[in-house]
Amino acid sequence: MPKVALLMGSKSDFPVVKPAVVALKNMGVECEVRVISAHRTPDEAHEFASSAKDNGIEVIICAAGKAAHLGGVIAAYTTLPVIGLPVKTDMMGGLDSLLSIVQMPSGIPVACVGVNGGENAGLLAAQILGIKYPEIAAALAQYKLKMRQKINADDCALQQEIKDL
Repeated sequence: MPKVALLMGSKSDFPVVKPAVVALKNMGVECEVRVISAHRTPDEAHEFASSAKDNGIEVIICAAGKAAHLGGVIAAYTTLPVIGLPVKTDMMGGLDSLLSIVQMPSGIPVACVGVNGGENAGLLAAQILGIKYPEIAAALAQYKLKMRQKINADDCALQQEIKDL
């Protein structure tokens, strides 16, 4: 079974991570969710990243706020794809987190979704896995079909509402 690790710098980040877990589980992906801080538990971050591939993990999502170094630290120790999930902060509304994640030095890429974009982080991880796992690609296609059907139904309802004015 494909496996994604979801790391957060603090347990308080879980509400932002939870939609990613839900999206992945809906696609049939196993999730390992951990609290590991780039600054407060750097040894654990190093150990986790260094052993992630051997532990069956194929993609890592890192949620962090403020300095948001978790994704970069993890990416420095693994060749697995790392997705940064910036967490909204009181100070700058998440812009600080977003910039910390997207401005990685050359050679240490970290993909990035929008601030508090947990669902998109999960879906991006699923798309990466969908290259290798046809069942995940099929689940993503079904997900997108349902979105399309909802928008089309909303459009039809709106058109009827406008006619009835």
